[in-house]
Amino acid sequence: MSGVLRLAFLEPRIPPNTGNAIRTAAATGCQLHLIGPLGFDLSDAKLRRAGLDYHDLASVTVHRDLETAWAALLPARVWAFTAHAELVHSDVRYADGDVLLFGTEPTGLPAAVLADPRVTGRVRIPMLPGRRSLNLSNAAAVAVYEAWRQRGYPGAGPAAAVPAATEG
Repeated sequence: MSGVLRLAFLEPRIPPNTGNAIRTAAATGCQLHLIGPLGFDLSDAKLRRAGLDYHDLASVTVHRDLETAWAALLPARVWAFTAHAELVHSDVRYADGDVLLFGTEPTGLPAAVLADPRVTGRVRIPMLPGRRSLNLSNAAAVAVYEAWRQRGYPGAGPAAAVPAATEG
């Protein structure tokens, strides 16, 4: 089992969400696992634009299907994110090697995946009543940063100097 946190998207459909997840992976050091079939080609311009120049800084693995991903990711604790869970994401005590699993943008994780015995638990990110879901890349960032925070931000260096903005 890897000591690095792993973010997994099952059958992602929207290229900019995956591009944003690539940026999150690059910024936090987590691994991004894309589980096919993908709803786009990895050379998609929208994916490249959203990921900016972070593609070379992120660890991204593409798996043909869920069974292939299970073989690569397990044994590990797998936290399945769904709006229909009782457990709140910040109440989980994340550990090295955990997998944060998210479903496809329009429908989330299928019932069969949520019921899979390889899933450790189902968790949700709190929202106001009457809201269906967060954007996939936003939800993934919320979850990854909470897990990274709990683990003490391993690998994070001191704050980088940022040039002051100039008015023009």
